[in-house]
Amino acid sequence: MAIKTVGVLGCGLMGSGITQVSAQAGFPTVVVEANQALLDRGLDGLKKTLEGLVAKAKIEAKDRDAILGRITGTTRLEDLKACDLVVEAITENQPLKNETFAKLDGICPPHAVLASNTSSCNITAMAAATKRPGQVLGLHFFNPVPLMKLVEVVRTILTDERSFKTAWEWVQAIGKVPVDTKDATGFIVNRLLVPYLLDAVRVYESGLASLEDIDQAMKLGCGYPMGPFTLLDLVGLDTTMFVAEVMFEEFREPRYAPPPLLKRMVMAGRLGRKSGRGFYDYGKP
Repeated sequence: MAIKTVGVLGCGLMGSGITQVSAQAGFPTVVVEANQALLDRGLDGLKKTLEGLVAKAKIEAKDRDAILGRITGTTRLEDLKACDLVVEAITENQPLKNETFAKLDGICPPHAVLASNTSSCNITAMAAATKRPGQVLGLHFFNPVPLMKLVEVVRTILTDERSFKTAWEWVQAIGKVPVDTKDATGFIVNRLLVPYLLDAVRVYESGLASLEDIDQAMKLGCGYPMGPFTLLDLVGLDTTMFVAEVMFEEFREPRYAPPPLLKRMVMAGRLGRKSGRGFYDYGKP
């Protein structure tokens, strides 16, 4: 089945990025938010991103206008009724996602594929909440969506081959690189990345080295684009802790348990760049 019209549920950081790359690839895209204020904020951010691309001569003004012309913003879930693919990008809350997929199942056409952008929730549970479990899967994009090439295409034990192939081909059509993974908490990237980040906190906690030296060591010694503490601050300490807790609940392995220092920093409101201070202080010049 060829995807012609795409729906995106959520117009936050991830949802607006998915909306952008979908419309940029030529797909009419309907984006839904919970209320008009959130929708306006998301679409305004998307417009500024496109304006920035025009200013940098990455795209022409006519391309910007064409992309925006393919995007329809709404606060009505029912406006997804003609979409061939819907990508959910709402808050990481399992009961809410299950409930949302049950609603989408009743609204979207019978052939539509329903996907979640979740990084930690159980996609099988979302599929089980519908009457089309074979057409439910994960499409895990990475932040920032317009720049990051990878998409984890996540199949549950219920996902049928036709739906998987449809989603895989759409990911390629929007210029991303898909990888095939199963529905297990963390998928590929977070399964490997989160223990690394937690171990970095433990190394710092033990007094082995400073933040700066650990970051420098991993950048220059392993060729990483940024050190673990710079990455933690970028991702958000609360986000990392939440994903770690979900993974620990699933696997009960010590390597997934959030270290005490990470917990206390989240309690103190030091969440990283978004709060102005995490492991590093972003209030300083």
